[in-house]
Amino acid sequence: MSIITILLTVSALGSLLFGTYLVFSSRQTVRLNPRWLKGGLVFNIALFAAGLAGLLISGIGEVMAAETATDAAAEFSLGRGLALIGVGLPTAIATIGAGIAVSSVGSASLAVITEKPEMFGRTLVYLGLAEGIAIYGLVISILLLGRL
Repeated sequence: MSIITILLTVSALGSLLFGTYLVFSSRQTVRLNPRWLKGGLVFNIALFAAGLAGLLISGIGEVMAAETATDAAAEFSLGRGLALIGVGLPTAIATIGAGIAVSSVGSASLAVITEKPEMFGRTLVYLGLAEGIAIYGLVISILLLGRL
């Protein structure tokens, strides 16, 4: 477990130092070494992903090997935890979809408003429809939560 913690710490510090270097270095240095910059960034992301995967795998092993201490802990099983994750997924996915929809509708509506300001009301309706996707996901999650 300590090796995984060290991996995550080194990766986070590497990303922090890398970002600090990019902020304080001159623009000429950044343009001269694009391969070095890409390689360093990919290495930091891969190191962080490996650390997270190791932490996840070791955490699952510890949880599966642990004995239940009380009856309250026995009520909360792996199946219930997965069910709660499944309840949260509709809201998460719908919110991501609504964000994508609002971004494209919003940029298009700004373009239309600059040319025809009288179209402002219609663009608000379209933005409201795009935001409705997130509300539908929330309603589905609430309905699923009521069935648990």
